[in-house]
Amino acid sequence: MRVRLAYGTDGLVADLPGPPEYPPGTTIVVTPEERDPVPDPAAALRAALRRPLSGPPLRALVRPGQTVAIAASDVPRPRAHPLMISAILEELEGVVRLPDVTVLLATGAHRGATTDETLGLLGRHLAGSVRVVSHDARDRASLTWLGTHGDGVPVWLNSRWTGADVRITTGIVEPHAHAGFRGGPALVAPGLAGLPTVLTLYDTRRTGHPKARRGITHGNPVHDDIRAIAEATGVDFGLDVVLNRDHDVVGAFGGETLVAHAAATAAARRLSLRPVPGLFDVVLTTGAGHPLDRNLCQSVEGMSTAAGVVKPGGVIICAAACPDGLPQDGFRPGEPSSAASPRAALAAVTGRARRTVVHGAGLAAADLAAVRLEGTDDVAAAVRVALDEAGDGARLCVLPEGPRTIPYVEA
Repeated sequence: MRVRLAYGTDGLVADLPGPPEYPPGTTIVVTPEERDPVPDPAAALRAALRRPLSGPPLRALVRPGQTVAIAASDVPRPRAHPLMISAILEELEGVVRLPDVTVLLATGAHRGATTDETLGLLGRHLAGSVRVVSHDARDRASLTWLGTHGDGVPVWLNSRWTGADVRITTGIVEPHAHAGFRGGPALVAPGLAGLPTVLTLYDTRRTGHPKARRGITHGNPVHDDIRAIAEATGVDFGLDVVLNRDHDVVGAFGGETLVAHAAATAAARRLSLRPVPGLFDVVLTTGAGHPLDRNLCQSVEGMSTAAGVVKPGGVIICAAACPDGLPQDGFRPGEPSSAASPRAALAAVTGRARRTVVHGAGLAAADLAAVRLEGTDDVAAAVRVALDEAGDGARLCVLPEGPRTIPYVEA
């Protein structure tokens, strides 16, 4: 059975077990429901800004002379981000001057974007015409204290954001390992939050909760606090999109940020939730390809997806290019962390798996050994070894799109 895996920029083709070498039914492939893009994405975004799901249209919220901050994801989607930012700027044309607009890359605790990454995010034209700033969670001088919100979360937010007259979030709504879904209020915190805020949101008390997992927002202590922070500190307008496999827009949602995000997550959930018949001895997953598999920390998302459908003592195999390596983003030596180490964080995610194997061109053997992961140069060979170890009747689940899928066991 030949399956194309989302891996890096070019994908990875794997010849996986199937008849006649293995019995029929050994391998099941599970992907999100695919949707065609909207015929005119620019028009869909304009409609979301002009006819929001709740609250006034964006243009009605802004007055001449005001400053505007636009929070954007730091993970580039070359088609979506330029469209979203351009639609907002066009809608505000004649009301707000470009020098009064700042696009804040909501990096959370990750490193700032490079010049090339900024160009990839916005395109050369936009990146050259509007101020773009990467948030730095560790720069206390760039943060404003806003008190304690949610369930005891100390809230520090980017001062450019808190000081703006009008604040707009632009989100790409996809499943997230602990927060349920990305986008919407998560652009505020953890996106534009200080390190103490980020570490509290993702502490083990919250991430260890049974509802702190992909696809769940309400009743999820991580997302409950994310919403509480956004609501308490103020967002004027939210614009969220749902994308297909090719990163094209399949839905656009605008209005009050919590309302827009709720509608977007409902749409994303319909695409991502996929039933599977029981647990599996081996689960082959991915980091969802570029740009989501740019480092091992990001690619943990794919492993957590697999962990939900692997048998106790089973094997997870993850294909993730990881051109940036481990990296050091969330795990700096000597720095406080919500997990004791990358090793502890990975162990918490991969849970009941007996071992986890990673194929990543950007990962050194020492990187994998440091976090007690195994490496492989051949995904298909690793799958065969794991199935043979499991013995007769062993089954394989393949998640070619990794964390874009939310597999669940049918009742």
